[in-house]
Amino acid sequence: METKDTIYELRTKKGLSQEELAEKVFVTRQAVSRWETGETIPNIDTLKLLSKLFDVSINTLLGSPRELVCRCCGMPIEDCDISRETDGYFNEEYCQWCYADGEYTLDIWRRYAEIGGKEKLEEIKCQLIDELNTLLHIEGLPKVEKLNVLPGEFVNLEYTLPNGEKVKFLDDKQTYLGSQLESDFGVCIGIVANMDFLLICSYEENGETPELVIYKKR
Repeated sequence: METKDTIYELRTKKGLSQEELAEKVFVTRQAVSRWETGETIPNIDTLKLLSKLFDVSINTLLGSPRELVCRCCGMPIEDCDISRETDGYFNEEYCQWCYADGEYTLDIWRRYAEIGGKEKLEEIKCQLIDELNTLLHIEGLPKVEKLNVLPGEFVNLEYTLPNGEKVKFLDDKQTYLGSQLESDFGVCIGIVANMDFLLICSYEENGETPELVIYKKR
């Protein structure tokens, strides 16, 4: 959907006339009219005001020209998942679980901040990637290229032990470093790690039938 159509749809859905919308974002009615005919598009400051007013991202207002991906956890994000700054405006770089009110919210950022901040986090990532690629020697394990910060609730799968007991090894409320890899055997390979352990598992689409491959203390 083009910007002109998006603004028209959002305005009418909110029950605003062109004049009423103009008053709320400090422009003239003629400016709103030109947006809706496609003659012009709002400038960045006005787009921010429209974004906050309509509770949609600037990306949506511009016709969704790019896929939004959280720079922290790497997950695709929709408008309902986007983080906000202290002034209530969207921050389209992060999801709401990783960043809110001007701060990173995941505990992993606070933990690594205590030992050296983001640079230390990147150093730990490199160490983990090296261990995964050189020390474990797991047959068929694709090469690990990167690790993202992931909420525990997304990666805390339930495994069935040989005795039939079902267990989870992680904490939904914690955050971890991890990645999903495609294997040659028609299943996905999940990597989860932190400074204390390495976990590798396999599963089918949508996390179905997970199987634990290795859980190793570091």
